[in-house]
Amino acid sequence: MYERDKVDYARLLEGMREALTGERPLERVVALLAQVPHYTWVGIYLVEGEELVLGPWRGPAATQHVRIPIGVGICGAAARTGRTEVVDDVAADPRYLACFPSTRAEIVVPIRDGDKVLGEIDIDSDLPAAFTEEDKRFLEEVARLLARRLKEAG
Repeated sequence: MYERDKVDYARLLEGMREALTGERPLERVVALLAQVPHYTWVGIYLVEGEELVLGPWRGPAATQHVRIPIGVGICGAAARTGRTEVVDDVAADPRYLACFPSTRAEIVVPIRDGDKVLGEIDIDSDLPAAFTEEDKRFLEEVARLLARRLKEAG
């Protein structure tokens, strides 16, 4: 069991700001996100044409879903709409592209520049209904920071 109350999202957000100023910013952000106890698998996908392409990730194993067409699965749905998707029970969502038998919940947060989706943060949890409104707000702020960095990088 994890203690959600012990996650210091404000401190993590400060770490994100610092991570984005250095080398390999996406890898550094993924490493920081992977420190959250109820985030079992963390990855960043970037949009390339009509697909999401997996970039840096952290977790117990690699996913076979390294390229996902826009509109397919929960990740593809978030990329198509530009809206955060929170799934409390992946077994009950027919869009879920199964990766790991232990996954119970997923959150996908688009990284946007205005209406254009540049990529997304994808996080799985082995706990059902793992993601709160606080997780959503925190990850959406991380996505805003990432969007600025990606835009600057051109």
